[in-house]
Amino acid sequence: MLRKNKDNNSVDFNSLNSILRTGKKIMNIGYFMAIVSLILIATFTIKEWHLLKFIKEFLIVMSPIFIGFIIAWLFEPVVSYLQKNKIPRVASCIVVYVILISLLSLFGYLFVPSLISQVKDFVAIAPSIFNELTDFCMRVIRMFDANRLVDTVSLKSSIMELVSDYGMSIASSLPKYLLNIGRSIFNGGLNFILGLMIGFYLLFDFNKASDTLRSFLPVDWRENYDELTKRINTSLRSYVQGVLIIMFLVFLTQSIGLTLAGLEAPIVFALFCAVTDIIPYFGPYIGGIPAVIVGFTMSPITGICVLISILVVQTLENNFYQPLIMGHTMKLHPVTIMVGLLLFGHFFGIVGMVLATPVIATLKIFITFFNEKFNLIDKITGE
Repeated sequence: MLRKNKDNNSVDFNSLNSILRTGKKIMNIGYFMAIVSLILIATFTIKEWHLLKFIKEFLIVMSPIFIGFIIAWLFEPVVSYLQKNKIPRVASCIVVYVILISLLSLFGYLFVPSLISQVKDFVAIAPSIFNELTDFCMRVIRMFDANRLVDTVSLKSSIMELVSDYGMSIASSLPKYLLNIGRSIFNGGLNFILGLMIGFYLLFDFNKASDTLRSFLPVDWRENYDELTKRINTSLRSYVQGVLIIMFLVFLTQSIGLTLAGLEAPIVFALFCAVTDIIPYFGPYIGGIPAVIVGFTMSPITGICVLISILVVQTLENNFYQPLIMGHTMKLHPVTIMVGLLLFGHFFGIVGMVLATPVIATLKIFITFFNEKFNLIDKITGE
């Protein structure tokens, strides 16, 4: 109960403020619990209604539009820059696309024939690699089994039987695998070409789309909208452009290193390393392990040289590529990135791990922006 001052019968404002602060904190806790409850309900609903599968199918069908949007979004600043320098927007779009298609054609001319040839060579030597891998495993077992506690003969027979069964299963389903791979490559290439076409048309009026969306907002919101979109576009564009440049540098340096190491199909493994490098922290290990294993099956010296090549490229990336190209673009704590990778990887697989960092960075920009404008953190904590 509120106490009254004995002298003037006035209300004790200290007690009143204490009660109000306590009530405010209870309300804030209630708001927080309500938000958590909504997140849990949404997660349960998504799981029970199989919405993730629907979203996945929807994204696959709409992938050309997303590809086109990303292309237009990435190159819109270049087109706007050329437009400011007295070049018509249509001509600017044509110039940008001519350069882009020329670079893609040059890359395809230089690397695609070698890539196809090395894939064929790798498929041809795959059985011998399985045999070498079996012998390598047996040598490792003998090395650590000094007291001959393991029956290596029966173990080798079991491994050979396992490899043989696996090889037979691959051989029996090889036409199906090849058909699926061919269909995936064809569909992916077709979607990319459609995405290029859609991006070309989107690029014409990309700036008008943002202005149209802005016109629907209340006048008081437009300044905040401009600032928020500027922050998101600047951060994400820097991230995507940096990732693409680093992927190319990793592919180039890794191709040289694996070729010098004497690895079979070096361009195939270099491309795999470059693609998996998109995933922070885990990607380099995912991409490097297969190359090291195949290298050791060829010979210990080749395996060591492959391992050195991968370590050198990762050193270059961590100490030169990332600081010079990326800098602190995302400004995310490593623990935050790892937690995001685990969560997105659990729900969306490899694609989720690729998208985890930019999505989390965008959410951080939203939260930081709204906290600056409305002091959300202070209101929730009751400060």
